[in-house]
Amino acid sequence: QVQLVNSGGGLVQAGGSLRLSCAASGRTFSSYAMGWFRLAPGKERELVAAINWSGGGTSYASSVKGRFTISRDNAKNTAYLQMNTLKPDDTAVYYCAAARSLAVRPTEYNYWGQGTQVTVSS
Repeated sequence: QVQLVNSGGGLVQAGGSLRLSCAASGRTFSSYAMGWFRLAPGKERELVAAINWSGGGTSYASSVKGRFTISRDNAKNTAYLQMNTLKPDDTAVYYCAAARSLAVRPTEYNYWGQGTQVTVSS
């Protein structure tokens, strides 16, 4: 069992930056791949970025590549999403999730955080 707690969202102007954190409970965090998803009104849930258990493999949505960076610190049981050059289209609730291996589909993720709101003003 893994429990995930999101933090770090907020309101930022376009062009600004935010860093989201996902703190995990339990001793098995390092065995899970982690993903960040977002859900905006009227849109489907979208995988933003994913990282494998070691941090050596990552995957990004084309819409955020070059602007967002996913990382993890297994010693701190925490995953991060650094978001730079934010755009109004990035406005959404962001969720972290844990999966047994690097995955892109929400159904492949076993555990989810509670979500954190990110609002980007123009």
